[in-house]
Amino acid sequence: MGSRFAGLSYSASTFVAGLAILLGLWWFSTWALSLSPSTSQFASFGPGPAFKATWMMLENGHIQKAVWSSSYRLGAGLVIAIAVGVPIGILIGRSRRFRELSNSPFQLMRMISPLSWEPIAVIVFAGWDAAIIFLVAIAAVWPIMFATAAGLAKVDPSWFKVARNLGASPRQMVTEIIIPAIAFDVLTGIRLALGVAWMVLVPAEFLGVRSGLGYTIEDARESLEYDHLMAMLVVIGAMGYALDSACLTLIKRYSWHKQ
Repeated sequence: MGSRFAGLSYSASTFVAGLAILLGLWWFSTWALSLSPSTSQFASFGPGPAFKATWMMLENGHIQKAVWSSSYRLGAGLVIAIAVGVPIGILIGRSRRFRELSNSPFQLMRMISPLSWEPIAVIVFAGWDAAIIFLVAIAAVWPIMFATAAGLAKVDPSWFKVARNLGASPRQMVTEIIIPAIAFDVLTGIRLALGVAWMVLVPAEFLGVRSGLGYTIEDARESLEYDHLMAMLVVIGAMGYALDSACLTLIKRYSWHKQ
């Protein structure tokens, strides 16, 4: 019990210390820039104005509205990526012929920047929401797909032989062997996909939509409300950190490596 408490205390202290260092560097850089008349406008980028603006935007509901819109687009895109990436990843891991045929086209498409699909997405989809969800999905599907395939490749083939000898059906092979064996790798792929999707989501919201984190940043830039801009950067960083921490908790919870 004592060692666990000490570990938690150490983790909390390093977390706070790291944030304090980041905050200090942020304050010092904006303060130093504000000393020069040519860059005095950078005073609005400091932590004081940013945190004050964050509180004001929370009170008037701007942050909640932006978070809800972006969360919907991110969640929908990730659900599509998981629904497409996991089955295809299983197929890659189980079928040598499919793996050989799909390797070159998948690798080619994976190397295309997700934002490069934006002009096509705008033409194909009727609304910007659907286009952004597509961009999130196309960014997130590759880490999930290849992590699933890599996880399945590590499974001992004798497991499948034993299962077949015991009369396991295809459905039981998937639910009783494949899914538990690759859960760790799938969750790791989702964590990587979340990071990529999060970086694609915000710039995708710069154009076309009237809500979301990206739109709020662009609106603050155009109205020269730099304190609001920095407030949204703080919100984006905090949300991204929270989502990544949630994925990491799930990975630790469902990792059979420790079990």
